[in-house]
Amino acid sequence: MTYRGRHLLGIEPLHPTEITTLLDLADSYVDLNRRAQKRSDVLAGLTQINMFFENSTRTQSSFELAGKRLGADVMNMAMQASSIKKGETLIDTAMTLNAMHPDLLVVRHPHSGAVDLLAQKVNCAVLNAGDGRHEHPTQALLDALTIRRAKGRLHRLNIAICGDIAHSRVARSNILLLGKMENRVRLVGPPTLIPGPMKDLGVEVYDDMREGIAGCDVVMMLRLQKERMDGGFVPSEREYYHRYGLDAEKLGHAKPDAIVMHPGPMNRGVEIDGTLADDINRSVIQEQVEMGVAVRMAAMDLLARNLRAEAA
Repeated sequence: MTYRGRHLLGIEPLHPTEITTLLDLADSYVDLNRRAQKRSDVLAGLTQINMFFENSTRTQSSFELAGKRLGADVMNMAMQASSIKKGETLIDTAMTLNAMHPDLLVVRHPHSGAVDLLAQKVNCAVLNAGDGRHEHPTQALLDALTIRRAKGRLHRLNIAICGDIAHSRVARSNILLLGKMENRVRLVGPPTLIPGPMKDLGVEVYDDMREGIAGCDVVMMLRLQKERMDGGFVPSEREYYHRYGLDAEKLGHAKPDAIVMHPGPMNRGVEIDGTLADDINRSVIQEQVEMGVAVRMAAMDLLARNLRAEAA
């Protein structure tokens, strides 16, 4: 299996064969997770520390579950009560953790580049669980696995990513991954929420929802990240839903078998109609959650193999 990295910090450094390797292994973990006996011992004897400087439900719980199912000793650090709140620097925290000899460090941080900085200061494998507006690699990988299982392939598809692109690390990681796998990627949203430099990533940009998703195989909605907005990016939630919220009428412009995705958490009636989000014939949102555990198991498995090979 081809996966050379010591860390998983972003999609940008990954080769398409490494992406395929990770998704193939994740497929096997989907099967394991559907059995009555879900345990494996591939991380037995290893220690996993989860450090989340931002709130998280899906990502943190799935990383914790992934580690425990693989037999790791898992510790969740309560960052809200940590020494960082007492003035300790991120580097000092990294050095303190390093002295405990963890094997896998899962980090979410509000500042772009902070996870990469940590990775330079510790001896263990580091997994980026989201850093600022930069990247969220395991989300893009779980989205890719969801698409591949639903469509039977992960290349030459028309994929629309819709909504708040400007504040989304999920969008950036997905654009990078889907581009590497030879897909046609469209960004759809109000001009205030699509940064100009995005065009440099080889995507098409639309500000009309119906035109943007016309003929698409996949429609991926993004959360309106109001907590990251400091100005009038949208006139109102009601107006935003009218123009850019996904409902059955707008989805009718995509292919008849188009799937609907959302990384969560969802604002129903803002980005997506609640009935559509729950439509088992079109929505794969729950499958995304399931794939998240499998992808994070695969990522930690591959990094642990590299750690052991390095130590041998």
